[in-house]
Amino acid sequence: MGTFFQKIRHIVSDKSLRNKILFILAALILFRALAVIPVPGIDTLRLEQFFSNNQFFGLLNIFSGGGLMNLSIVMLGVAPYITASIIMQLLTIIFPSLKVLYHEEGEAGRKRFTQYSRLLTVPLAILQGVALLVLLSRQGILGDMTLFDHVTNIFVITAGSVLLMWLGELISEFGIGNGVSLIIFAGIVAALPTTLQQLLFTFDISQLPIYVGFFLAAVAIVAGIVAITEAERPIPVTYAKRVRGQKVYGGVSTYLPLRLNQAGVIPIIFALSILLFPQMIIGFFANISNTVVQSITDVLIAVFQNPVVYSSIYFILVFFFTYFYTAVTFDPDAISTNLQKSGAFVPGVRPGQTTALYIARILNRITLVGAVFLGLVAVLPLVMQGITGLAAFAIGGTSLLIVVSVVLDLVKKIDAQVAMREY
Repeated sequence: MGTFFQKIRHIVSDKSLRNKILFILAALILFRALAVIPVPGIDTLRLEQFFSNNQFFGLLNIFSGGGLMNLSIVMLGVAPYITASIIMQLLTIIFPSLKVLYHEEGEAGRKRFTQYSRLLTVPLAILQGVALLVLLSRQGILGDMTLFDHVTNIFVITAGSVLLMWLGELISEFGIGNGVSLIIFAGIVAALPTTLQQLLFTFDISQLPIYVGFFLAAVAIVAGIVAITEAERPIPVTYAKRVRGQKVYGGVSTYLPLRLNQAGVIPIIFALSILLFPQMIIGFFANISNTVVQSITDVLIAVFQNPVVYSSIYFILVFFFTYFYTAVTFDPDAISTNLQKSGAFVPGVRPGQTTALYIARILNRITLVGAVFLGLVAVLPLVMQGITGLAAFAIGGTSLLIVVSVVLDLVKKIDAQVAMREY
């Protein structure tokens, strides 16, 4: 406890660190202010009824940071930017030039790669905006509007999504932590008072065992996420001795920490983005009278409404993206090259390609454990929803997973900043 208060005192007293945290708070307050400014022509009563009975839009509301619930000018949230990032990272597998740009051209290459993701965000935001507005218009949530009104709304919500993308990057650059994750986190936390209020008003004493079971599962999920996130596999590394003049350098033994889950919460966000996009397209084509389109839509709706199929697809996507994101962000060849250049080696392993293969083999094994755990944690709330029949459990479980992971990442980065300033 003394260490905790000491860190708080250090954060408050350090001007640079304090300014970073204040910048994050100011940016999130601005985001929440934008999230309550609605687009014109909304039937609020229909909107409230629609969201209370739709799990898909409840999940989509998480990624909008709560902006979709009010049909605000930032209703798309950071979802288009996340989708653009997924597409760009998938393209690194298809196009070797993009992989070279991301991995081998240093900071300048990563900036160009990020710029491509930003440019791709704009057409994706327009596409998602059109699909979303047409779907909501068919539900009677948007009143009678002219073509000009619809085009204006699409421009506004596209600009809102680009603004949030820019705000998230500003948080990453001038604040602490991942800006996009913090925006999603802020939307989830902002919805907590409303969620608690609904639970209190709809509480049924006969369902008390279900709520107790959900609470215990939530505690277990939090403990599991913390354990897996903090777990690591150390690889011993020794620096060769070098004699310069009359002094001997090197000969120090240390270790290379490989985390059990290198990807963090990113696989969950990627998997949900992939699952939500086709559901939005299905909703867009659901009321078209064409027989072929209607039959295809009915089959897809049946697939996504089947809890076993949906959970299986969700688990596979989380598992795949855990491996994929780890492979994109962690390059064993680059680690091996850097160790060799600095005169370091893994005891009992030849430097160079053999070391790269050794690191890759260990990474694949520990990522398997992390991917399976993350997939099970992701589908557990859906399993509980299937048992209890309460859709709020699936949405709440996903929110809990994101919140815990983001908080852990933020705390670790603040600790790193404090430690850097202490030494």
